[in-house]
Amino acid sequence: MADGRARMAEACTPAPRIRRLPSAIRHLCAALCLLFVLALPSPALSQGPPTVQQQTPADRARANREELDRMRAERERLEQRMRQLQSSAHDISEERTNIERQADATARLVRSLDSQIGALEGEVDNASASLVLAQDELVIKRSMLQRRVREIYKRGALYSLEALLSAQSFGALVARYKYLHLVAQRDRALVRRVEMLNEQISGTRTQLVRLRGEMELSREQKSEEERRLRELEGQRAKSLAKVQQTAKVTETRLKQLQRDEKRLTDLLATFEAERRRTIAARPNAPAASSSLRTSDLGRLDWPVEGQILYRFGRVVNANNTTTRWNGVGIGAAAGTPVKSVAGGSVVLAEPFGTYGQTVIVSHGDGDFSVYGSLARLDVRKGQSIQKGQVVGTVGRTDPDLDAHLHFEMRPKGRAVDPLEWLRNRR
Repeated sequence: MADGRARMAEACTPAPRIRRLPSAIRHLCAALCLLFVLALPSPALSQGPPTVQQQTPADRARANREELDRMRAERERLEQRMRQLQSSAHDISEERTNIERQADATARLVRSLDSQIGALEGEVDNASASLVLAQDELVIKRSMLQRRVREIYKRGALYSLEALLSAQSFGALVARYKYLHLVAQRDRALVRRVEMLNEQISGTRTQLVRLRGEMELSREQKSEEERRLRELEGQRAKSLAKVQQTAKVTETRLKQLQRDEKRLTDLLATFEAERRRTIAARPNAPAASSSLRTSDLGRLDWPVEGQILYRFGRVVNANNTTTRWNGVGIGAAAGTPVKSVAGGSVVLAEPFGTYGQTVIVSHGDGDFSVYGSLARLDVRKGQSIQKGQVVGTVGRTDPDLDAHLHFEMRPKGRAVDPLEWLRNRR
């Protein structure tokens, strides 16, 4: 191209025939020739390839990935909570709720992945169509460019100058210059368009490779999430069956507790009736006083040291069932000795339904204390015992509770809160 410019500059030097023209016309021809040479495309000044246009689908893909990461983080927190539940004593309803939340999070992940795959498929189709159109246009533009190169080569490097200098008038000269200028602009635009199409095709092919890779990855992730969702659905079904079974067992045990509590109340009433009959049959016998005094309220030693597992009164369980406890549950290690809170006579020392191994001590004048859920009995029925004497050891009768002592206070046979009689612990 530089050699061509030099040759054209030399051609602009007035030939012998041109030298005979008037001076003003010669100067005008030289100026027009120089302008035409400057209008020709220059490789050194040509602009670089156009920047590939930013794709908005990439922004959508990034937003989808951020949403997927957020949902996966939420599910990871739920799975961590489930591991904590499985490694400790917990409420089964909380485990079921956790499973349902995991299933919901996984289902949302599957839906999001499905939507992302659909969007990627649409982007692949659009990119493929754009690639086909660009390739077709490139074939046409290349053919046009090749034809123009052949035409320029056939006419020679001085064709434009000859066309200008062969004009018969100044108006024809200006018209020919304008025409040649438009042809040069068109050729330059054609070259730029071919370069742009090459860049576009290369960028589109790269985009297609990326989109297809992301779509394949999304499909693999969707398959994995669907498998996880099926596992969670299975766990939820098992959990529901477990909840139903637990509820049934709990309901049965509650009925047993109610029956045994009534039985115990009736038994104590029987003991009190027998005591009254004995007193009535021996009117001259001295009245037997109770070893429990009103002054003992809040001062009795604990039968066993430990934490309170459940308190006296009505308690609503996590499965919406209600349990009414006539005593308190004092947690302690299995085998820990259990001591009588006051002296008296053992009126029962045997298994007693849901109470398990049970000792009932009569303190006189219709006052009783009850020690249930024992692992071993160290006293027998009819035995007189002293305050602080060991009556048995802590056991585990209720499968839903840790080892503990079930302790009741029954002054005059009526169940009251045992903590009112026991001393406060500092």
